[in-house]
Amino acid sequence: MPLASPIISGIQKLILYETRARYFLVGSNHAETKYRVLKIDRTEPKDLVIIDDKHVYTQQEVRELLGRLDLGNRTKMGQKGSSGLSRAVSAFGIVGFVQFLEGYYIVLITKRRKMADIGGHAIYKIEDTSMLYIPNDSVRVTHPDEARYLRIFQNVDLSSNFYFSYSYDLSHSLQYNLTILRMPTEIMKSEMPTQTRQEGFDIFEDEAISSHGGSSTFGICSEPYMKYVWNGELLNCIKNIVHRDWLLYIIHGFCGQSKLLIYGRPIYVTLMARRSSKFAGTRFLKRGANCEGDVANEVETEQIVHDASVMSFSAGSYSSYVQVRGSVPLYWSQDISTMMPKPPITLDQADPYAHVAAYHFDQMLQRFGSPIIILNLVKEREKRRHERILSDELVAAVTYLNQFIPPERSIVYIPWDMAKYTKSKLCNVLDRLNVIAENVVKRTGFFVNRPDAYCSVLRPDEKWHDLGGVVGPSGHLQTGVLRTNCVDCLDRTNTAQFMVGKCALAYQLYSLGLIDKPNLQFDTDAVRLFEELYEDHGDTLSLQYGGSQLVHRVKTYRKIAPWTQHSKDIMQTLSRYYSNAFSDADRQDAINLFLGVFKPTEGKSHLWELPTDFYLHHKNTMKLLHSKRSTQC
Repeated sequence: MPLASPIISGIQKLILYETRARYFLVGSNHAETKYRVLKIDRTEPKDLVIIDDKHVYTQQEVRELLGRLDLGNRTKMGQKGSSGLSRAVSAFGIVGFVQFLEGYYIVLITKRRKMADIGGHAIYKIEDTSMLYIPNDSVRVTHPDEARYLRIFQNVDLSSNFYFSYSYDLSHSLQYNLTILRMPTEIMKSEMPTQTRQEGFDIFEDEAISSHGGSSTFGICSEPYMKYVWNGELLNCIKNIVHRDWLLYIIHGFCGQSKLLIYGRPIYVTLMARRSSKFAGTRFLKRGANCEGDVANEVETEQIVHDASVMSFSAGSYSSYVQVRGSVPLYWSQDISTMMPKPPITLDQADPYAHVAAYHFDQMLQRFGSPIIILNLVKEREKRRHERILSDELVAAVTYLNQFIPPERSIVYIPWDMAKYTKSKLCNVLDRLNVIAENVVKRTGFFVNRPDAYCSVLRPDEKWHDLGGVVGPSGHLQTGVLRTNCVDCLDRTNTAQFMVGKCALAYQLYSLGLIDKPNLQFDTDAVRLFEELYEDHGDTLSLQYGGSQLVHRVKTYRKIAPWTQHSKDIMQTLSRYYSNAFSDADRQDAINLFLGVFKPTEGKSHLWELPTDFYLHHKNTMKLLHSKRSTQC
């Protein structure tokens, strides 16, 4: 379908100029043909005062404006060498604005690195940032605890696995982005689902020129899915003041891309992980779920395959598959006050009507549709009841909830004690996972942006006709999702996700006409590259949540890991244990401050004085506290 005329592209280059009274943030598109200007007041000690005139300037108009500002702010008119306007920093985007106990700071992206390209749309990793205090020193009102909050905030390393794109919405899946993109603007609002219409969107033009017909590359700028946005709170204070072009949303997790050559055709395989910003934290300090159904270590992993010879969303061939990992959606925790390798698992609250699981699966059904398939890798047979506590409760919750769901949409529960099978010499773990993977991918299907699957005509395969999902004008759509978990959602989970991803990759390559059958064997170039991507993906997520790289890898379960790997595994286990015992509390404080879960307030307890952050993450407990106080009054 033809696309409507695009609007101005996003701001990609910024220069911050300063005077004693103002900051002037000048932003331009990539080609530096269109400019916008923000004026930030520096005379207010506590309030953030930003003016956006919403005007689009030419390069000449900006030069004249800066010249007038320079002239008007000189201390001694006509004196050579004196300047009232100085260049403070060059940047590539605004992370946001934050306030502790004094005035506001602005956080800018000062260094970036391109990590991937999807349809001509670049995905960047933040390499470095700059944090500037906005009020001028002459009006600054100092607070003794400001410096400590600043240190805690900066403990979130923005140069470690934070990603953004100017022209592609990273918080949504490729399926979501492309199914909106194919609708003409004039009918988009009338035909799209109610939820999507409420979220809002813009179609805009990137400055890049695609290789297909010399036409411009279009991007989609829908309202982001805030669960996977990590700087949402930092942008809240300006969201309704400035033009949409200034708002650059970042995600946290992983992004990697590998290139395959198949019969001379360049094929990109991209692996992207979006870590949830809800109930976020470190391994032992964030377990289970909060009262709103957000679970710890929830990560949405998407694998995208596309033919890079045609860099155009409207003309190219694109496929994706999405799966999820996350902590068992129950109220549970582990006490790490006593130094033990495996602290006891405790169910913290009785939840006979499975409220927290209901909220969680309701979120998933709204985002992915049905079926929701749970692959539970938690141990089921143990000498001492430990992990099994979670399995028993999860089975009870799913059984209870399925009473209220139509049979065709019921939650599918697959229990498999992966640890037990790993120890068995008679069972091949990956063969069993492969059977599960085939079953899962057949039920959910996957996304291809073309409804005409020529491969099934030219090279028919019986497996193709059993495939789930929905075929529509936008192509073959994935419906439903696999949700994998073990206790930590790290080692076992990553291997299981790899095997499901490998199965989906075979279908994706087959659907694009690149292989004869929807099967991929180990020890092929495609699988080797994909395994490397998944190892990097697993290591990155494990470091973020557990404090160390993966302990058990795909090679471990294939039983081809070298002898030296055993000693490395011991070191990773010790590293994870040390991180959990000594540094996780500081990391948790930093995450709570960065995400706005805790906001410093004069006269109230400081972040480091709180005995627990339980009340910050379980909002219903705060409501109970307020209602109790109002009753007493």
